[in-house]
Amino acid sequence: MIGVNGLIPNSELQHLDLIDLLSERHSLVRKISEKAWNDNSEIYISNSEWYIMARIYKKRPTISYVTKNVEISRQAIHKFITNLSEKGLVEIANLENNKKEKCIQLTALGEECYEKNAELKAQLEDKIAEKIGLEQVNMLKDLLKLEWGIEQ
Repeated sequence: MIGVNGLIPNSELQHLDLIDLLSERHSLVRKISEKAWNDNSEIYISNSEWYIMARIYKKRPTISYVTKNVEISRQAIHKFITNLSEKGLVEIANLENNKKEKCIQLTALGEECYEKNAELKAQLEDKIAEKIGLEQVNMLKDLLKLEWGIEQ
């Protein structure tokens, strides 16, 4: 049975396997995170756009590098980068000595948005820690950082 906001109620989480539990929790925190940003900003930024912004924050990668290292289709990445550029969050520039390649970086506004969103996510992490305990949150983060040996 699906609960409020399309999420499974906590009582039904007990019967899910690891993959579905990760998916449910990921969906929940992403929805909360996205809502927190959109409730506090006039600039709508999708989760996929945040994902790209996280990959380029404080860097200046080529667009081809981003397409190879982000789990989104090449066509969708180009669309998201165009959207981010139209919002004034990224700038696209030609790469020196290479007319074919373009690089991308966050603008000052993009960095400001990214950093404000990082604060909102930290607040969400604090709320989770209040509920389940800081030690449990740190343990979960450590587990998720481990090499699982299951890459494609």
